[in-house]
Amino acid sequence: MLQSSQDGIAKHTDVLKALIEGQDEKLKKEHCKGMEGLVTEALKHTVEEAPKSGPVLDAAIIAQYQRMTHYGITGFGTVAAFAKALKLDDDATKLEAAVKDMHQGDDLMSELAESAVNVEAVGD
Repeated sequence: MLQSSQDGIAKHTDVLKALIEGQDEKLKKEHCKGMEGLVTEALKHTVEEAPKSGPVLDAAIIAQYQRMTHYGITGFGTVAAFAKALKLDDDATKLEAAVKDMHQGDDLMSELAESAVNVEAVGD
């Protein structure tokens, strides 16, 4: 699931880059301090101060995955809304598809957590 998510991030990033270039804009690398903070927290809770293995670690991984996914949903959703307002319908459709993909991953993680991982973590 995590590998699939990583592949999705790369695909969504490529879509965003293509849309920017399609507007004759230059791609600029920007360091995102918000995501940096999320990565720092994820490493803390899933590597540095995490249990060695088991359902509590799995629950922490899912929680961090979902925090980062929600950040992505917000960013892509905002850009999709801007594209729609600018009547860039094709761009909006592509961005909305990326948001839908992210929601699906988030929903799958919620289902996994609620049906198994969190229940097992409580008993751990």
